[in-house]
Amino acid sequence: MNQPVPGHIYIITGPSGVGKGTLCKMLLAVEPNLTLSVSATSRALRAGETDGVSYHFKTRGEFEAMIAHDQAQADAERHHLLEWAEYNGNYYGTHRSVVQEALQAGRNVLLEIETQGALQVKRKFPAAHLIFVAPPSLEELEHRLRVRGTESEADIASRLEISRHEMTLQDQFDYVLVNQRLEACMTAIREIIARSGSRHSLR
Repeated sequence: MNQPVPGHIYIITGPSGVGKGTLCKMLLAVEPNLTLSVSATSRALRAGETDGVSYHFKTRGEFEAMIAHDQAQADAERHHLLEWAEYNGNYYGTHRSVVQEALQAGRNVLLEIETQGALQVKRKFPAAHLIFVAPPSLEELEHRLRVRGTESEADIASRLEISRHEMTLQDQFDYVLVNQRLEACMTAIREIIARSGSRHSLR
């Protein structure tokens, strides 16, 4: 029996409020071999979110226990987390086993993660496709954050400061797309997926 060809990793990252979540939902609806890896986070669950669907919600203590385990374990294959980062006072991360199982089954894996975590994954899986989604401008990004209505003024100010830093890292990514219009941005991502081929070497 032939073994399935390992899948690809596609990482969507960019500033908070740029439209990553919406783009991922649109992609999953039209790309049948694409599966979303649900991230873990220590932040509080927001209205309308579901544990295990939006995120795997952990307490800060639970998340720090996973980090401590991985830091004490020399063998990366035994790590709980493929990547993790602290963003705006909360931890975010990706469960390694979930990603590896999907890849080995021949599924393409979509990660919607923070910029720091995306670069960590690229170091461990050099063949991963890193897609940075940028806003048309920081002014437009601030407008989108305010319209979203889920953050306080202090949170918005903090996220905009982080976004300014993230924008300076664009040259470290394989692709940079400006999300002026969602449909056009999604079409560009689908073209990247189509061009990437069907062979991928696990590392």
